[in-house]
Amino acid sequence: MPSTIDDIQNFLKLRRIALVGCSRDPKDFSRYVFHEMCKEGYDMVPVNPAMKEVESKPCFGHVGEIDPPVEGALLMTSSQETGRVVKECADAGIRSIWMHRSGGQGAVNDEAVTFCHDEGMHLVEGYCPFMFLPNTAFFHRVHGFLLKLTGGYPGKGSRVAH
Repeated sequence: MPSTIDDIQNFLKLRRIALVGCSRDPKDFSRYVFHEMCKEGYDMVPVNPAMKEVESKPCFGHVGEIDPPVEGALLMTSSQETGRVVKECADAGIRSIWMHRSGGQGAVNDEAVTFCHDEGMHLVEGYCPFMFLPNTAFFHRVHGFLLKLTGGYPGKGSRVAH
């Protein structure tokens, strides 16, 4: 079942979010997302086992190591890594997941999606958070508008698990 605008808005109400798959490359899109979400007031926590810090914030190797814990996880991993990561999130008590996709497969993985649904996790399947942030750049608003024109924009309602 596709994600709804309510699913997205509920995720964006979280304040402390892990960005899993934060790149070592400061010019990578994941670093741009990290930086901009910090500017929007989110307490972003980078996760990458190959780094010690990102923009003066401690970086963790795995979501289970984060202390204090986060409320949700934005996955910018390859789809091959997503299954492992959502299981780590479940083990760490993280119940809200966003599998990033701006083009192509992104982090979305059908088995990981099924796992999240089976575990009763709150899931945003696909999309880029920039399309939904209030102070986002014009380009990202255009991306959202184009999805509305083509029928790919998330609809109303909520499929949040209980």
